[in-house]
Amino acid sequence: MKDFPTPNFSTDLSGEVALVTGATSGLGRRFARVLAVCGAKVAITGRRRERLEALAVEIRGAGGECEPIPMDMTDRAQIRAGLDRTVQALGEVTILVNNAGMADAQYATKIDDQMFDQVMNTNLEGPWILSCAVAERLMRAQRPGRIINIASMAAFDIQSRLPSALYSTTKSALVRMTEAMAVEWARFNINVNAIAPGTFASEMVDGMLQRVGDFSQFFPRGRICDPAQMDSTLLFLASPSSECVTGTVVKVDDGQLGR
Repeated sequence: MKDFPTPNFSTDLSGEVALVTGATSGLGRRFARVLAVCGAKVAITGRRRERLEALAVEIRGAGGECEPIPMDMTDRAQIRAGLDRTVQALGEVTILVNNAGMADAQYATKIDDQMFDQVMNTNLEGPWILSCAVAERLMRAQRPGRIINIASMAAFDIQSRLPSALYSTTKSALVRMTEAMAVEWARFNINVNAIAPGTFASEMVDGMLQRVGDFSQFFPRGRICDPAQMDSTLLFLASPSSECVTGTVVKVDDGQLGR
């Protein structure tokens, strides 16, 4: 029997290399900062170069190591080139956080081809391509890894007053992708899990509030959560201590759906 420490949990990610997509705002920005504080070298990716540079200054100022890498999750070439650049700058990626996402905020019959492609590629195709590329490298290196997909409670619940048919569809598919990849890659010690947040403060939620008003009054606790309240879930799934957890979706919604 292996001699495990008591408790068998640590937030020390020294020696790990993390790649966080959609790190220019909201949850992704928080995820990148938290992983860096815990000792991981972090590749921060997103489309807005100036925000990546500003976040890099902040992370480095706090003693962390990071590399800002512009990446559009709808561009396959950028995804693959961004991973190559990450490996060259920081080393093999052992923690991948597929956070980048795009909402449709439109009824299904109103979605044109361009919006369909953007939402589908950002929320599903991009994470698929990046996950496979990271996993393939880990398999060749015979190294364990953690892939954390940021789904949504919209994968499990949809409200008629908030049009999100395509967004919900892609997030539901992301959950199934998580489960499928977890089974396929378990023998390689690559854990694939997902977090399904409820309503957390972000640019996406700010846009919803502007369009439909303050809907937090309908939540049991009457509040919109802060990204910091997801730190513990992220670190649990990213840490070596969660080695037996794979193919799991952790719902973090503050009871907002009022089951």
